[in-house]
Amino acid sequence: MKISNIKYDFTMSYICVIINLSNKGDLIMARATTKTDMLIFAMKNYETLHTIIGEMTELELATSFSFTHDIKKKEAHWGRDKNIRDILIHLYEWHQLLLNWINSNQKGDCRQFLQEPYNWKTYGEMNVGFWEKHQNTSLEKVYVLFEKSHNDVMKLGEQFSSEELFSKDVFPWVGGSTLGSYFVSATASHYDWAMKKLKAHKKNCTK
Repeated sequence: MKISNIKYDFTMSYICVIINLSNKGDLIMARATTKTDMLIFAMKNYETLHTIIGEMTELELATSFSFTHDIKKKEAHWGRDKNIRDILIHLYEWHQLLLNWINSNQKGDCRQFLQEPYNWKTYGEMNVGFWEKHQNTSLEKVYVLFEKSHNDVMKLGEQFSSEELFSKDVFPWVGGSTLGSYFVSATASHYDWAMKKLKAHKKNCTK
């Protein structure tokens, strides 16, 4: 997908916001605080996620995810997702949360970000509901859904100015955060979460 409103070289812009953590070349991407960085980071992580999936072996694709041996992986999602479909559909459903939340509030239909009746203490149950909803959804369909929802989120993000995205108190329905932080969480940060899980699975398959 082409991001039409980015006027300068993608590679150089991306390099400028990378922090070198060690002389071994370990890198980390700074969290976006401008519209341009938000769109660049989202696309970069989207493309990298697709690359990781495309390079997975038949063994890695056929093996169910299991992280029970790692006591550090205590969060519920490590036991919930069993395959690529589960990960991508999770990303898709959170795209939908963002899209529905913004579109509804812009039309004057006030609603919270999370589905009713969930809140930030119980949203794990909502995620399980997403997982259950799509256990019979084919991987092929999930690829299509995820690609479309990503593109929809990117197009929606382009409609806002950097000030609207990263200044507080612009939209009353956003609350004490910024609209851009929700975009970042639903795209670049969430894609990074997915990549870390896939890399952990790939590592397990080599043991």
